[in-house]
Amino acid sequence: MDKKIKIITHDESFHADDVFACAVLSFWLEKKNKSFRIIRTRDEKIITSGDYIFDLGGVYDADKNRFDHHQIGGAGKRENGIPYAAFGLVWKKFGKELCHGFEEVKDKIDQKLVQPIDAQDNGIDIFKPIFENLRAYTIENITSAFQPTWKEKDGDIDGIFAGLVKIAKKILEREIIKASHLVEVEEILKKGYQKVNDKRFLVLDQKYHRQELEYILKDFPKELFFATCPTSLEEWKIITIPAKDGSFKRRKLFPGNWAGRRDKELAKITGVPDALFCHRGRFMAVTKSKKGAIKLVQLALED
Repeated sequence: MDKKIKIITHDESFHADDVFACAVLSFWLEKKNKSFRIIRTRDEKIITSGDYIFDLGGVYDADKNRFDHHQIGGAGKRENGIPYAAFGLVWKKFGKELCHGFEEVKDKIDQKLVQPIDAQDNGIDIFKPIFENLRAYTIENITSAFQPTWKEKDGDIDGIFAGLVKIAKKILEREIIKASHLVEVEEILKKGYQKVNDKRFLVLDQKYHRQELEYILKDFPKELFFATCPTSLEEWKIITIPAKDGSFKRRKLFPGNWAGRRDKELAKITGVPDALFCHRGRFMAVTKSKKGAIKLVQLALED
């Protein structure tokens, strides 16, 4: 007798929604040291024998581990109006436990990863193209790239699905780590910012990735324009703070005549001997020392 837990979803074509829903369930069961197998089918007899059923069956009942959203009326919406797809439904139930009990970490991943996939699966656009015929390349595009084309035989489509689930699980594992660390550093940065006298810039003695700082500091008060911290190259980077709307727009840029300048040329223009580089986009600069970074910030604030 087969005692393995059955995770059941539909066969044939797949999308990011069912791939990631399956990844969540696989991840959760592995954490519980449970033995399971993934079955892709549309056979009603097999479906009814499942322990976890998602993205088919026409039923959403979290208590019974039924996670479909295709029924009339769907399976509910978030407060912002984004409806749940299978990924969101299983994440809603199991996400917090996978995030070591931290609701804030679960919510960050829901916003960053789950909601965009749920929205796309429900036919909702959350991005507005700026350029004609040019759209962002999404996780759904990646998943779709592995679908056989009309000139290819389906081959081992269940094997392809299983391979993508493994990749999705690794993405989830990394996003949980990153979100957990973001929650931690948010508190550090908030406490640090409360202590500074000049609220226009923030000097940090710990190394942080630029993307981490930008993600967090965009929600800080609008009077904050720059932040600087050391790098792994024993240099100091200075970043400009993004606008809160999530675009690449910045609250303030470095002076125009610094753009693309390096080393002696930048040092001569700024009067800062150890100035090393200013990005031609004027959103980042690098110096050799903390003192030099603070001086560049002061000059940029006066510009």
